[in-house]
Amino acid sequence: MTHDVIVLGAGAAGLMCAARAGQRGKRVMLIEHADAPGKKILISGGGRCNFTNLDVAPDRYLSSNPHFAKSALARYTARDFLALVESYGIAWHEKTLGQLFCNGSARQIVDLLLDQCAKGDVELRCGESIGSVGHTDGAFTVETSAGSYSAPSLVVATGGPSIPKMGATGFAYDLARQFGLKVVQPRPALVPLTLGGEDLLFRELSGVSTEVVAGAGKAKFREAALFTHRGLSGPAILQVSSYWEPGAPVTVDFLPDADAQVFIAAKAQNPKATVRSTLAGLMPERLAGELAERIGIPVPLSDCKDKALRAAGERLKRWTFHPNGTEGFAKAEVTVGGVATGELSSKTMEAKKVPGLHFIGEAVDVTGWLGGYNFQWAWASAVACAEGL
Repeated sequence: MTHDVIVLGAGAAGLMCAARAGQRGKRVMLIEHADAPGKKILISGGGRCNFTNLDVAPDRYLSSNPHFAKSALARYTARDFLALVESYGIAWHEKTLGQLFCNGSARQIVDLLLDQCAKGDVELRCGESIGSVGHTDGAFTVETSAGSYSAPSLVVATGGPSIPKMGATGFAYDLARQFGLKVVQPRPALVPLTLGGEDLLFRELSGVSTEVVAGAGKAKFREAALFTHRGLSGPAILQVSSYWEPGAPVTVDFLPDADAQVFIAAKAQNPKATVRSTLAGLMPERLAGELAERIGIPVPLSDCKDKALRAAGERLKRWTFHPNGTEGFAKAEVTVGGVATGELSSKTMEAKKVPGLHFIGEAVDVTGWLGGYNFQWAWASAVACAEGL
């Protein structure tokens, strides 16, 4: 055998796992089909890499088994990765809601991971497409465009199909199925929602952003929502998109800092105020005008009964949109679904039915919230796997 471990995919999880396994004395080969490692890391966080989140907790991850991620996340924490970042002298800042970014560039995180791989004598091979993977006599054989390699352990860190222009594919799922493992149907997550029907009129607000509380199912997030020429985006919408089911509504509270009595209170202060003028003090003017028109109270508030004003306030507190879909994997930051957690050990990420075969990172049915959570799952699942090799 040429190596102890072959890792497929030099993204966040693959680089971390290869580095840790190499530093534990394993002979590691890391294979990447793109011409360079860490391409998705480089574009993340607007090029500054939102590398973890200080508020990581298992309940901020979606999975068919909400308990699966607990073990890995507890053993390699956000503070552990932050200590590694600081050991390289990389300056960082907390943006909002526990989100940590590089002050400089995402390239610093890729360089850190490559240096960690070098310390573990990892053999990195880029620009090699994988033809086939076989398993006989306790060895995995990987045929690539450049040759054939074998090892007793194989780690699949090829991610999910989100952002295909970066080379993302469903390879990990095909490989899982090849070895008889179940896959939870993948779907786009952290993705803009598209609108149709009556909601189409909101497209005229393309480019307008405002703070809201967006909800889908039982999930609620307070952050900015952005109107686009296709529908809704912005952090609040991306967050709820992971929980949204086709056919279900999305609710938006356009008055996160006011209650349903907002117009009654405004009338008491200034009887000549209108719905539009009241809203214009709380949100961008174009949005205030559009919502006022939909509510349909053109007269001064003094001409309205409190009941009608309360109803208008309640509608704005729970405005209902009916998305007709998402912008798909092309615009999705991550994937919900993946290799079923029931097939894997939560301690080592090893397939229960196929000794030596591991799946880590986004390939697994564990998906974090927006804001560094998915990177932390990549680091934690990679370390759990490396320590079990």
